[in-house]
This record gives sequence, structure tokens and C-alpha cells, in this order.
Amino acid sequence: MLAWVALLWLLEAVDAVSGHALDGLGITPRTPSELVDVVPASFIHFGFAHVAANSVPLLVLGFLAALGGLRRFAAVCALIIVVGGLGVWLIAPAHTNTAGASGLIFGLFGYLLVTGFVERRPLGIVVGLLVAAIWGTTFLAGLAPTQTGVSWQGHLVGLIAGVGAAVVFRRRGASGELTSSGR
Repeated sequence: MLAWVALLWLLEAVDAVSGHALDGLGITPRTPSELVDVVPASFIHFGFAHVAANSVPLLVLGFLAALGGLRRFAAVCALIIVVGGLGVWLIAPAHTNTAGASGLIFGLFGYLLVTGFVERRPLGIVVGLLVAAIWGTTFLAGLAPTQTGVSWQGHLVGLIAGVGAAVVFRRRGASGELTSSGR
């Protein structure tokens, strides 16, 4: 996670030095040529304050999600980034440019919130409840369409994608049944 966040800071430094040339990799809704920016948009930010605001939540939530295994974590992140980006492309207001890791962060929040319940794993449930207790009000505020310059649509579709990832990537036992032993 430290390397991931360092990459985000490096990309923003390159963006700043290049006169914000990378900002064009954000998603402009319902423009077919912008579909190629669905993935890069999660790595691009609009200034150092934007990267700073996303760094700590990405570090913490990413670390917690990665404890379930790196392959699973990579698959969860890929699903959240792609589904979240497509959701932004579909529902964000016309003539906007959406970028940043916050859709992924909201997705990881949703993933951690429900994984324990979906898998019926007590430790996962405790982690989800702790994440909700610590970050819940902050994430609820991020879903409100009251802040200018903030994509509540990106937050919402990221959250939905994270909940979906918890269902899609839930652990199953050898018989195909959901595990309850915490394996």
C-alpha cells in the first residue's frame, strides 16, 4: 500500500511538472472515447491536496483489505476500479472530469463493511463494524451531493462496486459452501 500511495504522489508530481497534462485522463461521462480512461482515472488526482486527502484512507483500508490475500485484493481492486469507473461514465453530470482514488476508497470501505457478513466470519464482521465506527460518518458525508468539486457519483458507484466485490469474491469451502471457520 505504501508503494501504491507513493505511485499516486509520483503521478501527481509528474502532472504538476507537465502543466497538469495527466488531468485529461479523468473520465468525461458518456463520451465513448473516454472509456479508455476508466482505469487511469483512479490513479490521477487534481492537485496535491486531492492526493493527500486520499492517501491515509487508501493506506488503511487497502492494508486491511489486502490481509485477505494479495490475489484476492488485486481482483477486488480491479473490479471496484472498472465497475466504479463505468458507473461514473454512465451517471456523472455531463461536461465534468472525474478522477482520483476516492471511488476505490469508497469501494474498499463497502467491501470491508460487508465481507465478514457475506462470509459469516466473526473476525470479518468485527473488522467491518470497526471500519464503520471509525470511518462511517466521513463516508456518509462523501455520499452527499452538497460539496462542489467532489464526485458523490464516483463515491456511490465505488461503494456499490465494493459491496458487489464482497459478494463476487467471497470465500467458499471445498464443497462450494460459504466458510464459517475464518479460513
